[in-house]
Amino acid sequence: MSEAGGGRGFGSSVPQRAPWSLVAATAALCLVSATSVWTAGASPMSREEKQKLGNQVLEMFDHAYGNYMEHAYPADELMPLTCRGRVRGQEPSRGDVDDALGKFSLTLIDSLDTLVVLNKTKEFEDAVRKVLRDVNLDNDVVVSVFETNIRVLGGLLGGHSLAIMLKEKGEYMQWYNDELLQMAKQLGYKLLPAFNTTSGLPYPRINLKFGIRKPEARTGTETDTCTACAGTLILEFAALSRFTGATIFEEYARKALDFLWEKRQRSSNLVGVTINIHTGDWVRKDSGVGAGIDSYYEYLLKAYVLLGDDSFLERFNTHYDAIMRYISQPPLLLDVHIHKPMLNARTWMDALLAFFPGLQVLKGDIRPAIETHEMLYQVIKKHNFLPEAFTTDFRVHWAQHPLRPEFAESTYFLYKATGDPYYLEVGKTLIENLNKYARVPCGFAAMKDVRTGSHEDRMDSFFLAEMFKYLYLLFADKEDVIFDIEDYIFTTEAHLLPLWLSTTNQRISKKNTTSEYTELDDSNFDWTCPNTQILFPNDPLYAQSIREPLKNVVDKSCPRGIIRVEESFRSGAKPPLRARDFMATNPEHLEILKKMGAASSIDAEDGLRFMQEMIELSSQQQKEQQLPPRAVQIVSHPFFGRVVLTAGPAQFGLDLSKHKETRGFVASSKPYNGCSELTNPEAVMGKIALIQRGQCMFAEKARNIQNAGAIGGIVIDDNEGSSSDTAPLFQMAGDGKDTDDITIPMLFLFSKEGSIILDAIREYEEVEVLLSDKAKDRGKDPEMENEEQPSSENDSQNQSAEQIASSSQEVDLVDQESPEESSVNSHPESLSPADTDNAASISPPEQNSNPTENHETTSLDGECTDLDNQLQEQSETEEDSNPNVSWGKKVQPIDSILADWNEDIEAFEMMEKDEL
Repeated sequence: MSEAGGGRGFGSSVPQRAPWSLVAATAALCLVSATSVWTAGASPMSREEKQKLGNQVLEMFDHAYGNYMEHAYPADELMPLTCRGRVRGQEPSRGDVDDALGKFSLTLIDSLDTLVVLNKTKEFEDAVRKVLRDVNLDNDVVVSVFETNIRVLGGLLGGHSLAIMLKEKGEYMQWYNDELLQMAKQLGYKLLPAFNTTSGLPYPRINLKFGIRKPEARTGTETDTCTACAGTLILEFAALSRFTGATIFEEYARKALDFLWEKRQRSSNLVGVTINIHTGDWVRKDSGVGAGIDSYYEYLLKAYVLLGDDSFLERFNTHYDAIMRYISQPPLLLDVHIHKPMLNARTWMDALLAFFPGLQVLKGDIRPAIETHEMLYQVIKKHNFLPEAFTTDFRVHWAQHPLRPEFAESTYFLYKATGDPYYLEVGKTLIENLNKYARVPCGFAAMKDVRTGSHEDRMDSFFLAEMFKYLYLLFADKEDVIFDIEDYIFTTEAHLLPLWLSTTNQRISKKNTTSEYTELDDSNFDWTCPNTQILFPNDPLYAQSIREPLKNVVDKSCPRGIIRVEESFRSGAKPPLRARDFMATNPEHLEILKKMGAASSIDAEDGLRFMQEMIELSSQQQKEQQLPPRAVQIVSHPFFGRVVLTAGPAQFGLDLSKHKETRGFVASSKPYNGCSELTNPEAVMGKIALIQRGQCMFAEKARNIQNAGAIGGIVIDDNEGSSSDTAPLFQMAGDGKDTDDITIPMLFLFSKEGSIILDAIREYEEVEVLLSDKAKDRGKDPEMENEEQPSSENDSQNQSAEQIASSSQEVDLVDQESPEESSVNSHPESLSPADTDNAASISPPEQNSNPTENHETTSLDGECTDLDNQLQEQSETEEDSNPNVSWGKKVQPIDSILADWNEDIEAFEMMEKDEL
């Protein structure tokens, strides 16, 4: 999600003047002396090691791209666990995630310019021929306007940009005659009907064949879109206009940006997450730099670079000043309310904000970029990957990791800006983690849960479009790339657009609407290249001095700036009332609630924080007691631990979180349902038995295989096609009797995950698996003995707030399941009495496929040990509070007190339902 600009290419994009903030971000112009300053005090990585790592990136790309082409093409994406293509409509729906798929060979188009960056010009030429021959853009499918723009339109334009470059060099692509550009133009016209709104903001979805609002289009009734969805169009649409001379694309994208700017909150200069495309009213009034807003800010800055229009830079600087004033709480970036920007809107951060340090490098604001990047790196070192969301005390909030490239992007730009070899070591860590934890025989699999190491059967196209570009360029010297990368700008999907477009086909009237809405401080706009000795003090240890205080921020210390009201604690003021301490029978507590929002701004802030905590706690009452997910890891040849399946736990039998993992070969039981004495005890003795769900209770199955000598059991769902990707994972409950006699571990796999093991048995006969609470190191030692992953948080045992709020809802009935109920949807968050096996559903957050996303969510309260005495005393008080308090008796009395705050309550509830 960032941009490479500089040298003559940058100069050509802004003929008269260039902002120092952008020039400072380029290696060619302003950072030559700065780079020498950095490297003077660091141990540089040898050229040989950089080449070795670069070659490793090439091999990883070949593994991912080759498996896509072999097993998935012409499908949109590769499913690396089952080694097949993901085709829209042929797999269970994943909701909005599938809106990126349009039956247009998405991964191939998204990878076009990556092939050239990685010097695979012959493969690039072959790929272009395949796109021209096979790809159809006229499919009857509803797609995301945003995703189609950045991935497909951007991919076609990036491919065209490098195709004409190669043709000009005279060796490759001599036959090329702008065919990719014509496809891009065709797609651009297909997207234009989405802009048919009074505001000029596009509908979020469109049918590629039928457009908008026709009965057969099946879309066009939406009223809301995200800010990034409407504000991340200008680069691709303007490039299409500049390439073709058709100005309509740039005009539409500019109109959308103008409308968003006009609708910003005037006092804070912030924008919300979601906006009504017809009225312009903000639907989600929280503001940050992550999901829903991120690339809007990015495209304002890059639109200035590519198009040379000062108004885009002015808007970006105005927003950036607001971000640093309200959202930035170094090293954290926390969402706030646009109309109350001093109040944090949530207690967690999402992974998409990892692009922001790279954008700060382009701005020339290096110090906060280093701070936030280092904080994110510490989270990665703890969990191996950046979780989709994590709390301010660095616990997992949403546990997935779909192999996002934003952190690698920021690492690349920080290295380009500083020359500090520390960032090469960071990139090396990323490569090692990808190979160690995400690599599978058919590609690279997304992480279903970073705590257990389990995989998800997805490899998104952006992994090939972005990750390998940034990692290769991080270790490449200038001569390792066949063209000058600084003659191009990176789009948010890392597609390359030439900077010479700034002087081509300039037919758009550039009305500066910025100054109509705000009076701007001229100090925001410096137009000359800075003295790098000022930007980077003459101290070779400068970056290290910024990073050093953050080395232990995740494990040992509480980050400063998390809670703005901390200052009042230090001054001796009484700590605010926390939701977990509230007693409905305590008159003092009721009096404090009445004062909240009325006495002072501090009281108002305490009140909103209290409401957020109370809503989070009360929402937990609707959820069942959660056990953490478990992992089934295939450790035999040829998997060697690389395939990790998400498994549901059992409320009986050996607890894998407290005992050593169980390892053994698998064998199917007879009868397969395990509901009677096994007829093949010799086959399962000393092995892990495979059993099919249905016809009796889980505990009965466990006893039967245990009596036959099995050392563990895996129950496989009998609902064909069910998957942990689309159904909430549930835990197996007992039979209402004493289950202490069951001493073996029992895990549950949905049909899709179970079929991976069954297919492996058919192909390799002997299949060995590891049952554990989290995956062990894989790939190096097939035996994997005594290997442990870096420790993570202690799952839910330490989550006192969740323990208080959650309740157990176990179903202990034998089901008489009918054929009509044999579907993925027959396992909702709480199972009905008609289900065959008794189970307690592990309820995920709404609209989320990960069953454990909120598993380790905490508030901002005292987990820290290094604050002043007042905070230590507060933390001790909170830890001593009774964990068995019944919140059902506490929530009701405050309803009348909170009645005056309905708007804020609704905002918090909406954020509770938010998903990336």
